[in-house]
Amino acid sequence: MKVEYFIGIVPPEEYINRIKQFQRKWMNKLGVEPHITLKAQGGLTPDKKWIDKVQRVCDNFKPFQVSINKPKYFGDNILYLSINSSNLHDLHQKIVQEISPSEYLIKKYFELNAFVPHLTLGKEYFDGSISTGLSKKELKEMEQLANIELTPYPNFEVKFIRIYELNIEEQRYEKYLDVPLSKGS
Repeated sequence: MKVEYFIGIVPPEEYINRIKQFQRKWMNKLGVEPHITLKAQGGLTPDKKWIDKVQRVCDNFKPFQVSINKPKYFGDNILYLSINSSNLHDLHQKIVQEISPSEYLIKKYFELNAFVPHLTLGKEYFDGSISTGLSKKELKEMEQLANIELTPYPNFEVKFIRIYELNIEEQRYEKYLDVPLSKGS
């Protein structure tokens, strides 16, 4: 059985609900709640020994501000909301360095220097010759509507990070553990 994890940052509940409602116009089933990706799967092993390392980093990292901004693309097939926060880059780097995945995994998951904080809205998928995601036309439509329906884009304080685990039966990622950031001054 394949166990997978990744780490994300959760926007405020009311904004999550707005995004879910928005995404459901194009997709009936969402693979994970809306989140800002902080650390991809690389190095997050089934033995969960890395969780102590993540907690150690978070114990020494103060809450910080994040701003969600306008839609952008990875290539022309993944639409996301852009994110502004220098602290987010710092936290990402500290977690990746602490877990220390291989160079191969760092490259595969676009980490460290290739890291682009984002909140995915929709993707174009191809499974062989079958499209299982959105068409380019639907992504363009989604981008235009995001500028209307998802504004004003929020700023919020990040006080914890969320570890997600893949639920194989449901084929979706679910909350596994929330790890608080330091409360120290």
